[in-house]
Amino acid sequence: MSKVCEITGIKAMTGNNVSHANNRTKRKFLPNLQNVKLYSEALKKYLSLKITVRAMKSVEKNGGLDSYLLKKSNRDLAPEAQKIKRSILKLKKN
Repeated sequence: MSKVCEITGIKAMTGNNVSHANNRTKRKFLPNLQNVKLYSEALKKYLSLKITVRAMKSVEKNGGLDSYLLKKSNRDLAPEAQKIKRSILKLKKN
């Protein structure tokens, strides 16, 4: 499994460990990913997602998965989240 948030698309960043002698070695900064089940009211089912804690807090603050996805623009969402958003919009139109 890749270490990418399925809602925001945040990936691992690269940087340097810097020692006291200013020696630099490459390292990775991994996102804080958690496996969660979020309920979609429009789809009436639970979705198992691998998301960052920051995205989880944003979803809770905005009142759930559906309202969070509808408020965010597609540019800010990962491809998996865009698919979920499209299915929610399709059900909302009907």
